[in-house]
Amino acid sequence: MGQGLEKMPTLYIVPTPIGNLEDITLRALRVLHESTLIAAEDTRTTRKLLARYEIDTPLTSYHEHNKLTKLDAVLAALDTGDVALVSDAGTPGISDPGYELVQVALARDIPVVPLPGPSAVITALVASGLPTDRFVFVGFLPRKSGALRKALADLAAERGTLIAYESPNRLVDTLAAVLDVLGERPVAVARELTKLYEEVQRGPVSDVLAHYRQTPPKGEITLVIGGAVEDATDQPWDADRVCETLRAHLDAGETRSAAARAVAEASGWARRDVYDLDVD
Repeated sequence: MGQGLEKMPTLYIVPTPIGNLEDITLRALRVLHESTLIAAEDTRTTRKLLARYEIDTPLTSYHEHNKLTKLDAVLAALDTGDVALVSDAGTPGISDPGYELVQVALARDIPVVPLPGPSAVITALVASGLPTDRFVFVGFLPRKSGALRKALADLAAERGTLIAYESPNRLVDTLAAVLDVLGERPVAVARELTKLYEEVQRGPVSDVLAHYRQTPPKGEITLVIGGAVEDATDQPWDADRVCETLRAHLDAGETRSAAARAVAEASGWARRDVYDLDVD
């Protein structure tokens, strides 16, 4: 019988719990235990998980502010053994560090093996009660009002369900912008998923906005927004909506020509008519 091929050192993408420490797979625990090194977004958070399951694999920090300077150290570890990449919570690379490391590993022919596991995006989507057959994850929406409105205007014609991460101190402003730019759509605010105070608030955006104006939210939030209704997107926008969207594009720094073209495509208006609008 011939000898088996020697296993090459591998970069494993390992999802970790988004709250409840029981939400981790047996395979993930084995990989964390057997790896030479764990590259962790937040070593303090990861140490709690490792202590829970009595795993003593060495840790190194790998986060947004050092991800480029740490590449050489992680790649050096891959010369001798497997490395497990984990984020603070959920699946690495989803609005967390990971993309650059995966890209470099693939360029060097290092095997990259993703493990399935927890993701706030999918958990919030399936809990929302909104359509799941088509969806768009947009990460964190812009902080500034003009950029936020432009981003929402660009998504206005998207018929898939929209999913975004949001912070509790910006949620009310974001819901107000959704109402102003996208109109009365169904939404779900998934808060503290899998944790003790888990909550999913569902309903028309105006109702959910009113709720959180009365009860300021806390914790980690995933916002799910219903997609455009087919009949609504087939009709040209009214003048107020076109002006509002054009103003948002201009406030975000776009040239009038580029803004007019983008708004015309989304609204059904002629580009020249959009360009000539007085929104000052």
